[in-house]
Order: sequence, then structure tokens, then C-alpha cells
Amino acid sequence: MDSNPSRTDAPLIVIRNVSRRYVRGIDDVHALENVSLALHANRFIAFMGPSGSGKSTLLNLVSGIDRPNQGDVLVAGQRLNDLTEDELARWRARHVGLIFQFFNLIPVLSARDNVALPLLLTHLDKAERLRRAETALRIVGLEHRLDHFPRALSGGEQQRVAIARAIVTDPVIVADEPTGDLDARNAEDILALLRQLKHDFGKTVVMVTHDPRALRFVDEAYHLDKGLLLEGEEAARAEAAIMMAAGGGVAAAGARLGR
Repeated sequence: MDSNPSRTDAPLIVIRNVSRRYVRGIDDVHALENVSLALHANRFIAFMGPSGSGKSTLLNLVSGIDRPNQGDVLVAGQRLNDLTEDELARWRARHVGLIFQFFNLIPVLSARDNVALPLLLTHLDKAERLRRAETALRIVGLEHRLDHFPRALSGGEQQRVAIARAIVTDPVIVADEPTGDLDARNAEDILALLRQLKHDFGKTVVMVTHDPRALRFVDEAYHLDKGLLLEGEEAARAEAAIMMAAGGGVAAAGARLGR
């Protein structure tokens, strides 16, 4: 589904023969089974699928939150499997900007200070941290809300603050259901903003979502089911089903698949 399948530049993220299994009580849960894919920089990418399909597990592997039982995860040439827990935490702080469904803002901090938080792990002085936070808030359209606390912001504005916090260190943006707690209008605004960050600022956005509206904004959608990455006709059917459920029809899904 890449609009430029002949591209030769090296992928930013490589998932190679990855499996992830959990022991839950007496059950052995196969969250991912032998998944391989390559994701390029400056793309807006979605992982989609029903609950339990493995999409959130895949997102956690890409962001270094979790580790595979087998296979390799490489981001910008760094094999995450090789890092210790402390090294992985430092790597995440430098290279991953996380966006969550429920914003996770600190109530007693202003928008500016919430956005500046990740920069505490850098060597920047306070003035530079605040300057960068203000720039990030300006990018997401909240320069007039610098000193507002989360309780004074709408849900859409809180998610924009969370996005500003995610981009302030210039990372790969990893978004877990970023529209899940928003109404339809704010959800579309957030998807459009993520698309703009990719288009105008060269960001790479990797997102897990159930939201069928996302298909109108992303460059690529990868569909999972029962721990398997769907390909070919199976992936096309999964996408068509999402579009049908959203009222878009098979024709709309087919048009997107062929772009």
C-alpha cells in the first residue's frame, strides 16, 4: 500500500521474524507469530485489527516498551534486542514520543511545563527547555494556551498538548489509540494534525487505532488478526470490512488500496 513501492531508501523500522508470547495464568498467549515488516521514515502508518489481534504488542515492540521472544526489532539501525533495560529506557527518552488515548497530562503543570517534561532528561537548560516547549505548542496550534492547566483545556486541546510533548524531542511518534477518547470532530482534527506533522515536518508516525476514519489520513495501514500480519487479499478484505462498517463501502476501500 506504499504509494511509492519502488523506493530504495533503507527503512527506519525493521521487524524481522518477530514472535511475542505471554503466559497468562495457565494459558500460553501467542500475541504475535513470525511477523516481518519494514517501515520507512516520513510516513503515517496505522496498525489495525480487532482486540487481541497483536497490534498493541507490535506497537510496544517498535517503541521499545516490550521485547520479542524471538526475532529482531531495529529502529534507525539500532537493534533493540541488544540493549539492557537501562539502555532501552534512555533510548526511548531520546527517540520515541508517546501519545496515549487518555492524554496522561500532569494536572498541576501548565501546558508549557507538561510539554517540557521529556526535556528534563536532556542537558538543556531551563530557558531552552521552555523555548522548545513553546515551539511545539505553537506547531499544534496552542500558543495561546501556554499557561493553561489541563482542567482548563478541552479534550481535543489536551490531546494536542500530549502531541506537542511527544514531538518536543524530535522522535518517532508512537500513538496508541490517540482518537479513542475524543468526539468525531476532535478525532478528525487530531488525525489531520498527525498527518500535517508528517507532511510539513517530516515526522514518522506509527499508530494503533480502531478508528476507521484513520484510513483517510494514513499512508499505510497494516492489518493484524490473532497475532498474524495479514497480507494480500486477506489484508484487502480486512480493510474493506472496516470501510463497510464505517459506511464507506467496498468501492472506497478499493480506491484507497489502489492509490
